[in-house]
Amino acid sequence: MTIAVVLLATALVTVIALLAAAGAGKLARLDNASYPTALTRAAATFAAVITLAAVVTGTLAALLT
Repeated sequence: MTIAVVLLATALVTVIALLAAAGAGKLARLDNASYPTALTRAAATFAAVITLAAVVTGTLAALLT
């Protein structure tokens, strides 16, 4: 049961990070950024969402133990 919850949460965070990255890339292109710049912004957004999820998970784990 626990492994299923962890896998589901990981999949959810990954999907949210991908959606945020796609949105950031699209907004960058709408702002007339070049493709490499838009890709860089999308990658930075993806990394930021994953990092934020890791920080929140670590904080919650410390508080709940």
